[in-house]
Amino acid sequence: MLLSVGCRFVFDLPAPIHAVLMVEPHTSELDRVVTDTLLCSAGGEPGRLVDGFENRCRRLSLPAGEVDITYAGLVEVADELDPVDESAAVAAPAELPGSVLPFLFPSRYCESDLLTEQAWDLFGQVPSGWHRVQAIVDWVHDQVDFDYSRSSPAHSAVSVLQGKVGVCRDYTHAAIAMCRALNIPTRYVFGYLPDIEVPDPGLPMDFCAWMEAYVGGRWYTFDVRNNQRRKGRVVIGRGRDAADVAMVTSFGHAQLLDMQVTAERALQEAQRVA
Repeated sequence: MLLSVGCRFVFDLPAPIHAVLMVEPHTSELDRVVTDTLLCSAGGEPGRLVDGFENRCRRLSLPAGEVDITYAGLVEVADELDPVDESAAVAAPAELPGSVLPFLFPSRYCESDLLTEQAWDLFGQVPSGWHRVQAIVDWVHDQVDFDYSRSSPAHSAVSVLQGKVGVCRDYTHAAIAMCRALNIPTRYVFGYLPDIEVPDPGLPMDFCAWMEAYVGGRWYTFDVRNNQRRKGRVVIGRGRDAADVAMVTSFGHAQLLDMQVTAERALQEAQRVA
């Protein structure tokens, strides 16, 4: 299945700034990228950077004034739902690969150390492994109401569970913190997610956040906000939480005037299906 993905940011800059942009598919997705282009109205060739989580980033030095940044790509994805393995078990911390162990630690937005007692009270009796992760996802999904107007970039797992409201990043932080409190390695993921074979949500397309839990010796996708298997995910960034995968990090003030996100079947694919 061929997807068209991309985004556009328009900023008003009162002074020149340097910025780091993360909107291109993750390094693990490179073999699926057919074509992609990043354009900046300020001109110049953005510098390339791969961070410690293997995320692809761009460095841009931007002048004062209005700046338009556009990314567009064609990506091949499997025409399949997110995989499931209900027999997948959780390894003991001593048995985890070194690269996985950091995803057990508390992080800025996922204060698992503050939720340990609550997590064990709620899920300690649920069979370990896939079923425990899914029980956490079900619980957080039911506890939190989706509301753009009542979310905040300052919300963390603890405040989300207290206020019971948020957006996809908040659902994800809460479930990650609960999983880590139970010694289940879990990482934050964001990317493009088309609305394929699901009802139209009636909202503008946006970036989507979900999580990956390490069970059965590999990473599996769990979507806390939607709580359903989906088709067509294209990973942009992975990290401990949203602090590791900001779409735009500006070193100086940047007022966002407009943002658009695209994730849909490519025209060629849509014509073939039709």
